[in-house]
Formats: sequence, C-alpha cells, structure tokens
Amino acid sequence: MWAIFGGSREPVRVVLQVAQCSRHVIHRLVIMFPTLQIKLARYEELERMLQDPVVLADTAKMLEFQREHGGLGKIARSIREFNQLEADIAAAREMIDTADDAETREYAQGELNELQQRYNVLRTELEDMVTAGDSLTRGSLIMEIRAGTGGDEASLFARDLFDMYTKFVEKQGWKFEVLELSANELGGMKEVVLSITGETAFHQLQFESGGHRVQRVPETETQGRVHTSAATVAVMAEATDIDVEIKDEDLQIDTMRAGGPGGQKVNKTESAVRITHVPSGIVVRIQDEKSQHKNKAKALRVLRSKLMESRQATLDKERSEQRRTLIGSGERSERIRTYNFPQNRLTDHRINLTVHKLDQIIQGDLQEVVGALVQFDREERLRGGNALV
Repeated sequence: MWAIFGGSREPVRVVLQVAQCSRHVIHRLVIMFPTLQIKLARYEELERMLQDPVVLADTAKMLEFQREHGGLGKIARSIREFNQLEADIAAAREMIDTADDAETREYAQGELNELQQRYNVLRTELEDMVTAGDSLTRGSLIMEIRAGTGGDEASLFARDLFDMYTKFVEKQGWKFEVLELSANELGGMKEVVLSITGETAFHQLQFESGGHRVQRVPETETQGRVHTSAATVAVMAEATDIDVEIKDEDLQIDTMRAGGPGGQKVNKTESAVRITHVPSGIVVRIQDEKSQHKNKAKALRVLRSKLMESRQATLDKERSEQRRTLIGSGERSERIRTYNFPQNRLTDHRINLTVHKLDQIIQGDLQEVVGALVQFDREERLRGGNALV
C-alpha cells in the first residue's frame, strides 16, 4: 500500500495504518468462512506442535501431524491471505474517509481498487473450498487396488492401474508408500494397498472408487482375441487418531509368517500381522515389512480409514436417496470406467466422458479425467443438486 507522508510516497502496508485509525475499523471486519477459519486455527496449532520436542521425539506422532499439516496447507494460506486483505481493505477505506487532501484519497482509492480485485478472486476460491467440503483438507488417502474377474489378465490390469496412479502421484509432486502387496508369478498384482500423501490428493482422487473394466488383447493371449477383465479400486481418506478412536479391547491381533507368490515363505519370522476389529468385523492383513511392529502400525492406519469410510457410508445411507450421487455410490461393485486399448479410448460412465488418448492416461496423464470429475462435482454442489459424494 502506498501512503503519503510529508509529500513523498513510501511503500507501507495499509494494515499498518490501522493503529493510526479509529478503533472501529477492527469492529467493521466481519468474520467470514468460519469453517475455514477453524481449519486455519488447527493448522497453526499443528505448526506449534511440530516444534514441540516431545512430538519430534515420537516419530509416529510427528508423521501423523505432518500429514494433517500438509493437507491443511492450501486452505490455511488462502484464508490467511483473505484475512489480511480484509484488514487492508478496511484500513484503506478508513484512510480515504479521514484523508486531508485529494492526492492522498486518490492514491488510497487506487490501492483499494487493487485490493478489492484480489479480494473478489480469493473470495470465489474460498467459496469453492467451502463447497468442496472436507475433501480439500484431506491430504492423505488409502487406496486399495484388487484384481477382479479375468484371471491372470485381471492381475496384470491391476498392476497397470497401480503404475498409472503412482506415475500421476509423481507428476503431482505427491508421495506414496506401499502398505501391502500381493503379487503373482507373472508380475501381476492380486491386491495392493498404498497410502498417498500430498496437497489436495484426496480431493482429486476421491472419485476413483469403483469397478474399472479393461478391454484388450492380453499378454497371455496367443490368438489375438480381445478379452474383458476387471479390477476394483477403493479410495478412503486416511483417518487420524482424532477422526477414529480404536480401543485395544476391540482388537484381535494375530501374527504369522509372511508368504510370497505361489505360497513360498518370504521370511522365517512371524512378521505378518492380521488385525480384526471385533465390533465391525473389519479385517486388515499386512505383511509388507520384515518388522512386525511396522506391519502393525501400517495395519492400524488402514483399519482407521476403513472404519471412517464405514461410518461415512452409514451416514450417507441415513440421509436417504437425495444423498446418493449422479456419479454413483463409489462401491467396488459399481462399474465406473472402461479402458479400451484397441480404440485407445477411456470412458467414464458416470459423467459420459470419453477421451481417445488412453496411451497417455495409462502413463499417468490423469489430470483431464480427474479434473472433469472434480469440476462436475463442484457444479452439482453449486446447483444444489446431487453431488458426486
């Protein structure tokens, strides 16, 4: 902000003038976007906690807080800027009202116009954030990919989906960690569970849940015939201790030796962990690490997310059919997408999107597809109709 002192202009932020203006400037500021303000407060609390030596000494707790902090980053920075703009605009108006000469009012008005333009743009962005709900603040997610019908070809397709998503993750600058992997002798994947962490990761990938169908000539086909097989994908926001409390007495924990493809033993110690949540009946098995302790920690991460997903599904059902979406239920059994390799075509059946560049998409160029789904969901929410979730 340019202010005039003694006939010269100096770059001074308008907000600094508040101290010289009457106190009613502060009272004129209206607290907007209360839900986002709460998220900013949580972000700032996490900033302080991540400087606490006690937290830094607890690696598991530190990583959990870092994931949550990262997920809130975009909203926190935007709402901070919005709050600053509100203060700057209020102070600029006060300067215009109290200016003693026309030149000062002219410069203050010019700065106010610039501030107001940025304010209007940012306000629209924040309205979109409110519309998007919690999905935008969930920086971490758990993704499960399972081979469906189609035998070996289905497991090879599951591997291709894994490669597609992880390449997309790398393009976005996010991070992923394989929590569990069950492969077969052909290099396919019967099941893979991974965590993905990054700003807006869950927001962008939340609509990948469902059945994915592939039509192509399999690597195992000798006569050149096109086969159809399938894989299923489940995407769950990664839950924290705050989201879901798990009581030790509700868990049945079993340990066993980890096994590899064809039933071979991959180690001689009982490092594999199976956790059963007795009240819900949900079972999670992890054997990826050689350490039983690490496998248990990973299993608990997956279990929390499954419990939160189950709780959310129950709430959605209680909200009647109005809460069901045009994009579908997100259940594994629902076919959401077809990958037709002979035609180089991807079709998303929920929004009638067809793209003829499957060769690029399967290499991780997913932005057009996920962006179309996010935009569709936004438009439906703004219309007040059925949204995607």
